[in-house]
Amino acid sequence: MLYTPDPMSEPFDLLTTIEYGGCSSKLPAGLLSEVLKEFPVITDPNLLVDVSTHDDAGVYKLNDETALIFTTDFFPPICSDPVEFGEISAANALSDVYAMGGTPLLALNLMMFSNAEIPMEVFGEILRGGSRKVEEAGALIIGGHTIDDHPPKYGLAVIGTVHPGRLITNAGAKPGDRLILTKSIGTGALVSGQKTGLAADPDYRRALDQMKRLNRYAAEVAVKYQVSGMTDITGFGLAGHALKMAEASRVSFRIVTGTIPLLPGAFSIFEKGSIPGATFRNLEFSGARAHFTRNVNHTLKMLAHDAQTSGGLLMSVNPDHASSVLAEINEADPESGAVDIGEVLSESPRTLYFE
Repeated sequence: MLYTPDPMSEPFDLLTTIEYGGCSSKLPAGLLSEVLKEFPVITDPNLLVDVSTHDDAGVYKLNDETALIFTTDFFPPICSDPVEFGEISAANALSDVYAMGGTPLLALNLMMFSNAEIPMEVFGEILRGGSRKVEEAGALIIGGHTIDDHPPKYGLAVIGTVHPGRLITNAGAKPGDRLILTKSIGTGALVSGQKTGLAADPDYRRALDQMKRLNRYAAEVAVKYQVSGMTDITGFGLAGHALKMAEASRVSFRIVTGTIPLLPGAFSIFEKGSIPGATFRNLEFSGARAHFTRNVNHTLKMLAHDAQTSGGLLMSVNPDHASSVLAEINEADPESGAVDIGEVLSESPRTLYFE
């Protein structure tokens, strides 16, 4: 339900404040890469992960037992209800720690909000939603920062911990590994469909519920089986994040498009032409580095580039462990629906092969 500060007042709809919400509001990946390559890479013997591989977070080794994972993420509203917006944004920020096999420890709230445009009660409800997810993750919110800005944005800066020997990065995928995806694709499509009236209420609700789910249990299974590499799927879409992971690992990926799990209703919305601009930006980014065979349905090709918010984990898993990883993720989180979508190949002329 939308938060209503007064029984006589109308609920405030956060979606009325934005054009692009959630992770679809990211700058295009290509533009970001062009700017970042101009900056020198910082070197330090204790810096285990830096910006060079475009991984999910930075990692700094404190001692032989502990490394710190440091990340941040925030975005404009992805839904109407302020509590749900807080929950989704917090789950999304926490996901970067899970994607590296870590445990969230501390968080700071990041809020951009204009009390001249939106009732202050909404501010509190956004923070309430974020606090709920951080508590579920077993972490602590210890402060934050707010500026006056419109439209609103919310997220977290998060510190997590990981044993240096159990750190999982996006640069570890090995030829022969299986590729496992832990959440369905289509959140961008369903948010777009909600705006255009093409999304059925149950389908849109399912997308919101998926975005609120933590990647905690999938990450625990990944650590248990020492998966080779991992990343989470967010604003650059499945294709964009798979591309970054394959390039960081100096391998290629083969993805069977028909096995990609889709949220109900997502295919229909894209088929009817309600495709967000972020999808086309992601398609431009993958460009010639991604090859799609002729038998790949055009709508599925576009959904592979659909910008996800608080998406699942993409894992590169030893083939001997793949069935166990799938079974244990789906047992620990029955709503997950983790699926084997392909395999890791030796480095080839194209980075991604969709068939």
